[in-house]
Amino acid sequence: MSAPDDVLAALRDFVARVDALDPAAPPRGELVVGLRGVESRLALSAPVARALVEALRAYHDPRDRGRCDHCGGGRLDDNFLCGDCGGPSGLFGQLISERAARHTEQGAVPAAPAAGGRHARHDGR
Repeated sequence: MSAPDDVLAALRDFVARVDALDPAAPPRGELVVGLRGVESRLALSAPVARALVEALRAYHDPRDRGRCDHCGGGRLDDNFLCGDCGGPSGLFGQLISERAARHTEQGAVPAAPAAGGRHARHDGR
C-alpha cells in the first residue's frame, strides 16, 4: 500500500469506527482528501468531527523535544542540544553545562609502589 492509500485508508477507518458508535448522527459536512490524484470524500457527523479534531490536537510527534531555552528554536536533538544555536537546553542541558564548567583535567594517576603497599602479596600469605 502506498502512502496516499495508507492515509486515506486510515481516515476511512477512523470515520467508520466513530460512526459505528453513533450511526444516527446526521452528517454535518464533508471532508475531501486528495493525495496524488486519489481522492476520497468522507461524511463528517458531529461526533466524527469532534473526534478528528481531538485526535489531531492530541498528537505529539516523538521528535518534538520542545523549544530551546536560549534561542527559542524547536530543533533539539536526542541530547537536547539545539540545532539552531548549538546550546544545551532543559534540565539535562543545564546539568551538562554545569558539569562542563566544573570539569578539570585530572593529573596522571601515580604508579603503584613496586613493593610494599597495603595490598601487596607476601610469601607468608
